[in-house]
Amino acid sequence: MEIQNIDHSNLKFEFFDVTADVGYTAYGNTLSEAFGNAALAMFEVITDTSKVKPKITKHLKVESEDEKALLYDWLSELLFVHDTEYLVFSDFEVKIENIIKKGETLFILEASASGEEFNREVHESRDEVKAVTYHMMNIKKENGCEVRVILDI
Repeated sequence: MEIQNIDHSNLKFEFFDVTADVGYTAYGNTLSEAFGNAALAMFEVITDTSKVKPKITKHLKVESEDEKALLYDWLSELLFVHDTEYLVFSDFEVKIENIIKKGETLFILEASASGEEFNREVHESRDEVKAVTYHMMNIKKENGCEVRVILDI
């Protein structure tokens, strides 16, 4: 699959080679921005996100025990919405916070994802994403944030 980075002046994500899967690294000044760009990259695997108009906005909330689980759950939730409601997204507003609950740290992501229903006449059909994986998943927070994701296609 040949996919170009969609914003070369302010790199949001870049793909790397993984046998039989798709891998990418998403970037952001904050963890929230990197998670939003990770979602954008996932939908870029599915279709050309530059053709997706923000007609419908979904509000999502995900809670997890750590940041990797939060990334996995966030992308999996978006994939579930895509698979069940046939929506594709191109714009993401993400807010991440952590709280202490019963002595345990809980990570909470609240987001809005904007897009529209997938239409073959408008949207290019690229690869079907079967699942998000934990394989090689990584989160780095040095000089901004970067998250690495492998998708099963």
